[in-house]
Amino acid sequence: MDRIFCLMPMTRLTDQERTAQMNDMRSFDEQMPCVGIFWYDPADRSFFGVRKKEITPVMVEEAEKKGSPFISYPEMQVELSVDGARLPGRVVWSIDKFIVLVGKWAEPIQEELTELLEKEFSLPYFEFVYDEHWDLGHGWSGDMPR
Repeated sequence: MDRIFCLMPMTRLTDQERTAQMNDMRSFDEQMPCVGIFWYDPADRSFFGVRKKEITPVMVEEAEKKGSPFISYPEMQVELSVDGARLPGRVVWSIDKFIVLVGKWAEPIQEELTELLEKEFSLPYFEFVYDEHWDLGHGWSGDMPR
């Protein structure tokens, strides 16, 4: 069997070119934006119990074709707490943007939550939407104590 070798001069990258190339390669390893559910622990100022799923442009197109441009994480949150130790939220895709469904508990810490959400769910942009379902003690039937 004949072997063919192609000898080409080696190219040496400058430090700037090498850094640019490494950054380009890292971009392929980054997580896509996600939909999901989370719990916020005010004592630790962090999320726990995060469940998420990457959302792709193909998923958005498929949802639009089906006439439902709303994409949510398929599981429900089952852990509840009315003592304030665990605060729930949900990240969804709606028509053309990500929205984060939260209760009134999120208002005073919105800036902190924004940073956590951007990092955990890789969100390029989103808006907070208040939904009374995410207020602690509120059930689906609207039976939240007032």
